[in-house]
Amino acid sequence: MATRVVILGAAGRMGRMLVAGALHDPELALAGAIELAGNPFLGQDAAVVAGLPACGVRITDDLAAALQGADAVIDFTAAEAAVPNAIAATQAGCAAVIGTTGLSAAVRAALSTLASDGARIVSAPNMSVGVNLLFYLSDLVARRLGPDYDIEVVEMHHNQKKDAPSGTAVRLGEILAGAAGLDYATDVRHGREGLPGPRTKREIGMHAVRGGDVVGDHTVIFAATGERVELTHKASSRETFAKGALRAAKFLRQAPPGLYDMQDVLGLR
Repeated sequence: MATRVVILGAAGRMGRMLVAGALHDPELALAGAIELAGNPFLGQDAAVVAGLPACGVRITDDLAAALQGADAVIDFTAAEAAVPNAIAATQAGCAAVIGTTGLSAAVRAALSTLASDGARIVSAPNMSVGVNLLFYLSDLVARRLGPDYDIEVVEMHHNQKKDAPSGTAVRLGEILAGAAGLDYATDVRHGREGLPGPRTKREIGMHAVRGGDVVGDHTVIFAATGERVELTHKASSRETFAKGALRAAKFLRQAPPGLYDMQDVLGLR
Protein backbone atom coordinates (compact mmCIF):
# COMPACT_ATOMS: atom_id res chain seq x y z
CA MET A 1 0.00 0.00 0.00
CA ALA A 2 1.34 3.41 -0.97
CA THR A 3 2.37 5.90 1.70
CA ARG A 4 0.01 8.88 1.47
CA VAL A 5 1.84 12.18 1.88
CA VAL A 6 0.73 15.78 2.37
CA ILE A 7 3.14 18.41 1.03
CA LEU A 8 3.32 21.71 2.91
CA GLY A 9 4.35 24.75 0.87
CA ALA A 10 3.30 22.85 -2.25
CA ALA A 11 3.53 25.84 -4.60
CA GLY A 12 7.07 26.76 -3.59
CA ARG A 13 10.24 25.64 -5.30
CA MET A 14 10.84 22.69 -2.97
CA GLY A 15 7.14 21.94 -2.68
CA ARG A 16 6.82 21.49 -6.43
CA MET A 17 9.73 19.04 -6.45
CA LEU A 18 8.13 17.10 -3.61
CA VAL A 19 4.80 16.97 -5.42
CA ALA A 20 6.48 15.73 -8.60
CA GLY A 21 8.53 13.17 -6.67
CA ALA A 22 5.50 11.82 -4.84
CA LEU A 23 3.55 11.47 -8.08
CA HIS A 24 6.41 9.63 -9.80
CA ASP A 25 7.09 7.18 -6.96
CA PRO A 26 4.87 4.06 -7.06
CA GLU A 27 5.34 3.62 -3.30
CA LEU A 28 3.83 7.06 -2.61
CA ALA A 29 0.50 8.77 -3.15
CA LEU A 30 -0.16 12.50 -2.99
CA ALA A 31 -2.85 12.94 -0.33
CA GLY A 32 -2.79 16.73 -0.04
CA ALA A 33 -1.05 19.94 -1.02
CA ILE A 34 -1.03 22.90 1.37
CA GLU A 35 -0.28 26.61 1.06
CA LEU A 36 -0.94 29.61 3.27
CA ALA A 37 -4.22 31.52 3.03
CA GLY A 38 -4.02 34.12 0.28
CA ASN A 39 -1.51 32.22 -1.82
CA PRO A 40 -2.27 32.81 -5.52
CA PHE A 41 -2.04 29.08 -6.30
CA LEU A 42 -4.85 28.07 -3.93
CA GLY A 43 -7.45 26.01 -5.78
CA GLN A 44 -5.10 24.99 -8.57
CA ASP A 45 -4.15 21.39 -9.29
CA ALA A 46 -0.90 20.65 -7.44
CA ALA A 47 0.52 18.60 -10.31
CA VAL A 48 -0.18 21.33 -12.86
CA VAL A 49 1.59 23.87 -10.63
CA ALA A 50 4.54 21.43 -10.54
CA GLY A 51 4.57 21.29 -14.35
CA LEU A 52 2.85 17.91 -14.70
CA PRO A 53 -0.52 16.69 -15.98
CA ALA A 54 -3.39 17.21 -13.55
CA CYS A 55 -3.64 14.69 -10.70
CA GLY A 56 -6.88 15.82 -9.07
CA VAL A 57 -5.28 17.09 -5.84
CA ARG A 58 -5.87 20.80 -5.47
CA ILE A 59 -3.78 23.15 -3.34
CA THR A 60 -5.67 24.21 -0.22
CA ASP A 61 -5.07 26.05 3.04
CA ASP A 62 -7.08 23.50 5.08
CA LEU A 63 -4.38 21.37 6.69
CA ALA A 64 -6.75 19.56 9.05
CA ALA A 65 -8.87 18.31 6.16
CA ALA A 66 -5.84 17.25 4.12
CA LEU A 67 -4.45 15.23 7.02
CA GLN A 68 -7.50 13.00 7.20
CA GLY A 69 -6.45 9.64 5.79
CA ALA A 70 -2.83 10.70 5.25
CA ASP A 71 0.23 8.88 6.55
CA ALA A 72 2.80 11.68 6.68
CA VAL A 73 3.35 15.38 6.11
CA ILE A 74 6.52 16.79 4.57
CA ASP A 75 7.43 20.28 5.77
CA PHE A 76 10.10 22.52 4.24
CA THR A 77 8.30 25.77 5.08
CA ALA A 78 9.59 27.88 8.00
CA ALA A 79 11.35 27.16 11.27
CA GLU A 80 8.60 28.76 13.34
CA ALA A 81 6.01 26.48 11.72
CA ALA A 82 7.86 23.21 12.40
CA VAL A 83 6.39 22.49 15.83
CA PRO A 84 2.77 23.57 15.08
CA ASN A 85 2.80 21.50 11.87
CA ALA A 86 4.25 18.49 13.67
CA ILE A 87 1.61 18.79 16.38
CA ALA A 88 -1.18 18.97 13.79
CA ALA A 89 0.20 15.91 12.03
CA THR A 90 0.53 13.93 15.25
CA GLN A 91 -2.99 14.78 16.37
CA ALA A 92 -4.25 13.43 13.04
CA GLY A 93 -2.26 10.22 13.43
CA CYS A 94 0.32 11.20 10.81
CA ALA A 95 4.09 11.15 10.86
CA ALA A 96 6.08 14.30 10.09
CA VAL A 97 9.17 14.86 7.95
CA ILE A 98 10.76 18.23 8.72
CA GLY A 99 13.38 19.41 6.26
CA THR A 100 13.34 23.04 7.35
CA THR A 101 16.81 24.32 8.27
CA GLY A 102 17.86 26.72 11.00
CA LEU A 103 15.80 25.11 13.77
CA SER A 104 16.60 26.59 17.16
CA ALA A 105 17.52 24.51 20.19
CA ALA A 106 14.06 25.26 21.59
CA VAL A 107 12.36 23.93 18.47
CA ARG A 108 14.50 20.79 18.47
CA ALA A 109 13.68 20.24 22.14
CA ALA A 110 9.97 20.66 21.45
CA LEU A 111 10.14 18.09 18.65
CA SER A 112 11.95 15.69 20.98
CA THR A 113 9.25 16.14 23.62
CA LEU A 114 6.56 15.56 21.01
CA ALA A 115 8.29 12.34 19.92
CA SER A 116 8.50 11.19 23.54
CA ASP A 117 4.74 11.60 23.69
CA GLY A 118 4.21 9.30 20.71
CA ALA A 119 4.96 11.31 17.58
CA ARG A 120 6.91 9.86 14.63
CA ILE A 121 9.25 12.53 13.26
CA VAL A 122 12.25 12.70 10.97
CA SER A 123 14.06 16.02 11.29
CA ALA A 124 17.41 16.69 9.63
CA PRO A 125 19.35 19.83 8.66
CA ASN A 126 19.91 18.26 5.25
CA MET A 127 17.75 15.57 3.65
CA SER A 128 20.26 14.67 0.94
CA VAL A 129 21.28 11.00 0.95
CA GLY A 130 24.80 11.99 -0.11
CA VAL A 131 25.19 14.61 2.62
CA ASN A 132 24.11 12.13 5.25
CA LEU A 133 26.71 9.71 3.99
CA LEU A 134 29.18 12.61 4.37
CA PHE A 135 28.07 12.95 8.01
CA TYR A 136 28.76 9.27 8.56
CA LEU A 137 32.14 9.28 6.82
CA SER A 138 33.26 12.47 8.59
CA ASP A 139 32.71 10.84 11.96
CA LEU A 140 34.47 7.68 10.85
CA VAL A 141 37.50 9.49 9.38
CA ALA A 142 37.89 11.87 12.32
CA ARG A 143 37.98 8.96 14.76
CA ARG A 144 40.45 6.96 12.66
CA LEU A 145 42.87 9.80 11.91
CA GLY A 146 42.99 11.16 15.43
CA PRO A 147 44.41 14.40 16.87
CA ASP A 148 47.37 14.71 14.47
CA TYR A 149 45.01 16.00 11.78
CA ASP A 150 43.68 19.57 11.83
CA ILE A 151 39.98 19.74 10.88
CA GLU A 152 38.46 22.52 8.80
CA VAL A 153 34.96 22.81 7.30
CA VAL A 154 34.28 24.94 4.22
CA GLU A 155 30.77 25.46 2.86
CA MET A 156 29.50 27.48 -0.10
CA HIS A 157 25.95 28.48 -0.98
CA HIS A 158 24.12 30.89 -3.24
CA ASN A 159 24.20 34.62 -2.59
CA GLN A 160 20.64 34.73 -1.23
CA LYS A 161 21.16 32.34 1.68
CA LYS A 162 20.30 34.05 4.95
CA ASP A 163 22.10 31.94 7.56
CA ALA A 164 25.80 31.22 7.99
CA PRO A 165 27.22 28.75 8.53
CA SER A 166 24.68 26.48 6.89
CA GLY A 167 22.71 24.04 9.00
CA THR A 168 24.58 21.24 7.26
CA ALA A 169 27.94 22.77 8.17
CA VAL A 170 26.83 23.20 11.77
CA ARG A 171 25.83 19.53 11.90
CA LEU A 172 29.19 18.56 10.41
CA GLY A 173 30.90 20.66 13.09
CA GLU A 174 28.90 18.95 15.82
CA ILE A 175 29.74 15.49 14.48
CA LEU A 176 33.43 16.30 14.09
CA ALA A 177 33.63 17.87 17.53
CA GLY A 178 32.09 14.78 19.08
CA ALA A 179 34.46 12.49 17.20
CA ALA A 180 37.52 14.56 18.15
CA GLY A 181 36.60 15.05 21.80
CA LEU A 182 35.93 18.77 21.33
CA ASP A 183 32.97 21.02 22.10
CA TYR A 184 31.18 22.74 19.22
CA ALA A 185 30.19 25.78 21.29
CA THR A 186 33.71 26.58 22.46
CA ASP A 187 36.12 24.91 20.03
CA VAL A 188 34.75 25.93 16.61
CA ARG A 189 36.48 28.98 15.06
CA HIS A 190 34.23 30.84 12.62
CA GLY A 191 36.72 32.26 10.12
CA ARG A 192 40.00 33.97 10.92
CA GLU A 193 41.28 37.50 10.47
CA GLY A 194 44.01 39.77 11.76
CA LEU A 195 46.70 37.97 13.75
CA PRO A 196 45.00 34.97 15.36
CA GLY A 197 48.34 33.25 15.90
CA PRO A 198 49.25 29.64 15.16
CA ARG A 199 46.38 27.21 14.85
CA THR A 200 45.72 25.32 18.06
CA LYS A 201 44.93 21.62 18.24
CA ARG A 202 41.68 22.22 20.10
CA GLU A 203 39.77 23.89 17.30
CA ILE A 204 37.74 23.18 14.19
CA GLY A 205 37.76 25.88 11.54
CA MET A 206 34.39 26.84 10.04
CA HIS A 207 34.22 28.93 6.87
CA ALA A 208 31.15 30.14 4.95
CA VAL A 209 31.40 31.26 1.31
CA ARG A 210 28.52 32.92 -0.56
CA GLY A 211 28.12 33.57 -4.28
CA GLY A 212 26.14 32.94 -7.43
CA ASP A 213 23.54 30.20 -7.54
CA VAL A 214 25.43 27.43 -5.71
CA VAL A 215 22.92 24.93 -4.30
CA GLY A 216 25.28 23.68 -1.62
CA ASP A 217 28.92 22.55 -1.39
CA HIS A 218 30.46 21.14 1.80
CA THR A 219 34.06 20.05 2.29
CA VAL A 220 35.70 18.61 5.40
CA ILE A 221 39.50 18.92 5.39
CA PHE A 222 41.76 16.75 7.54
CA ALA A 223 45.28 18.18 7.28
CA ALA A 224 48.48 16.82 8.80
CA THR A 225 52.18 17.17 8.09
CA GLY A 226 52.80 15.59 4.70
CA GLU A 227 49.24 14.79 3.67
CA ARG A 228 45.65 15.98 3.51
CA VAL A 229 42.35 14.10 3.30
CA GLU A 230 39.25 15.88 1.97
CA LEU A 231 35.64 14.74 1.95
CA THR A 232 33.39 16.77 -0.36
CA HIS A 233 29.73 16.77 -1.29
CA LYS A 234 28.35 19.03 -4.00
CA ALA A 235 24.61 19.40 -4.59
CA SER A 236 23.73 20.45 -8.15
CA SER A 237 19.95 20.34 -7.69
CA ARG A 238 17.54 20.76 -4.80
CA GLU A 239 15.86 17.62 -6.08
CA THR A 240 18.30 15.63 -3.94
CA PHE A 241 16.69 17.08 -0.80
CA ALA A 242 13.21 16.19 -2.05
CA LYS A 243 14.24 12.61 -2.77
CA GLY A 244 15.62 12.21 0.73
CA ALA A 245 12.48 13.63 2.33
CA LEU A 246 10.24 11.29 0.36
CA ARG A 247 12.44 8.38 1.42
CA ALA A 248 12.04 9.52 5.03
CA ALA A 249 8.24 9.53 4.68
CA LYS A 250 8.34 5.89 3.57
CA PHE A 251 10.64 5.03 6.47
CA LEU A 252 8.20 6.50 9.00
CA ARG A 253 5.35 4.32 7.74
CA GLN A 254 6.70 1.39 9.79
CA ALA A 255 8.79 3.23 12.39
CA PRO A 256 7.81 3.26 16.08
CA PRO A 257 7.33 6.62 17.81
CA GLY A 258 10.53 8.63 18.07
CA LEU A 259 12.59 11.50 16.76
CA TYR A 260 14.77 10.32 13.89
CA ASP A 261 17.20 11.85 11.43
CA MET A 262 18.43 10.74 8.02
CA GLN A 263 21.11 8.54 9.58
CA ASP A 264 18.25 6.38 10.87
CA VAL A 265 16.46 6.46 7.54
CA LEU A 266 19.58 5.24 5.73
CA GLY A 267 20.44 2.59 8.33
CA LEU A 268 23.79 4.19 9.17
CA ARG A 269 23.49 3.96 12.94
